[in-house]
Amino acid sequence: MSAPGWGWAWSRAERLRSYTRIRRVTLVAMSQLHEPQTRPRVGLFVTCLVDMFRPDIGFAASKLIEQAGCEVVVPEQTCCGQPAYNSGDRGDAKALAEQVIANFADCDYVVAPSGSCAGTISEHYPRLFSATEEPEAHARATALAARTWELLAFLVDERALGLEGVRFDGTVTYHDACAGLRELHVREQPRRLLRQVAGLTLSESEGCEECCGFGGTFCVKYPEISTRMVSDKCRRFAASGADTVLAGDLGCLLNIAGRLSREGHELKARHVAEVLAGMTDAPAIGEGDRAKG
Repeated sequence: MSAPGWGWAWSRAERLRSYTRIRRVTLVAMSQLHEPQTRPRVGLFVTCLVDMFRPDIGFAASKLIEQAGCEVVVPEQTCCGQPAYNSGDRGDAKALAEQVIANFADCDYVVAPSGSCAGTISEHYPRLFSATEEPEAHARATALAARTWELLAFLVDERALGLEGVRFDGTVTYHDACAGLRELHVREQPRRLLRQVAGLTLSESEGCEECCGFGGTFCVKYPEISTRMVSDKCRRFAASGADTVLAGDLGCLLNIAGRLSREGHELKARHVAEVLAGMTDAPAIGEGDRAKG
């Protein structure tokens, strides 16, 4: 398969338009509330991939966070710095981290619909700044890290969200993305929420906790290994009897959706937030491109 790289061609205006749309949806929803605004202020970290390829995930995340009793804001934002950090470019990673820290400074929480981005902020930002040589920057990074959550963990562990009136007729299988699972211990949270969705059957696939082969720059550096890994995953997804593959990281889902299409599988791929928010009217990931082709 042809793995996605980091040099996407979207213009800055198009990226900002995605953020503006999310702000507009949030403000309209908030205007309909009459109780005093004492709710926690949650900064939604949209993520680069969501912004560029699947803004609906951002809308779904915003809806779920509001249902959990929070106010959602979307500050100006850049990449979290993960590609630079993982590639050993600490200079650029620190510069990006400083922007994120400043932009989300007045938020009670930072929530991302991605374990990899949330993990970068919560687990790795404090390591970018020396506690002895950069004590103030280290303190700011540590404070933001403590307030940062992956979306599903936030909804379940911090807000105890209960779903009502959500329906999805179909059988799904769940892929546990590496960063969320291994860094942030996100495993039971999505399953607990999915069990509350009417009409949904969860069929676990063999090796659901194994890497899909995306791994950010891993799929670019080692495409043959990555392709074999995702092919194995897709075979197991198909064997589960599910008609939809869900996950909490869009990077994994783009990788999986591309391989499902190339190998002729009928399974669809969606971010779990879209199902939990009842926002599945849009085509599944990659369906639009297949229809054009």
